[in-house]
Amino acid sequence: MKDFKILVNELRASTVKKRRAAAVELGKSGNLSAIEPLAAAFSDPHPAVRSDIAQALGRLGDSDAVPILIIALSDPKPGIRCAAIAALGNIKDRSAVRPLIGCLQDKDTTVRIGAAEVLGKLHDPSAIEPLTALLHDPFSEVREAVESAIKRLQSRAGHS
Repeated sequence: MKDFKILVNELRASTVKKRRAAAVELGKSGNLSAIEPLAAAFSDPHPAVRSDIAQALGRLGDSDAVPILIIALSDPKPGIRCAAIAALGNIKDRSAVRPLIGCLQDKDTTVRIGAAEVLGKLHDPSAIEPLTALLHDPFSEVREAVESAIKRLQSRAGHS
């Protein structure tokens, strides 16, 4: 693995390939000092770089990454919103519950599915009511994810 400072500098490299590789390596590093430079680089114009940054932050798994990942939930690209949702699921910080509930209304089905799945894993019963509203989603994949999440939340509530 390259030196940490070199990787941080490569987040601003002229090529997308180098920026993506730097984000991936920083995520693999386990070095929580990478959160700040990754968050700063999230304004990258290339969606693949932003997606790799979200994944790297999720891999680092620290709650300090939650604020930038919540901002990423508003990215215009659904793939980045999905990467941010998955990262928030890895971090398991309940402060993400409200923003994830907002993702249940996303126009993109994969975003709604991801949000439902992660909400089921976060074990916050406040998600049950908003999830229930999606039981009539026009897409069966969304309905299945919602049903699974509700079952998880209800079984968890029964064991609390």
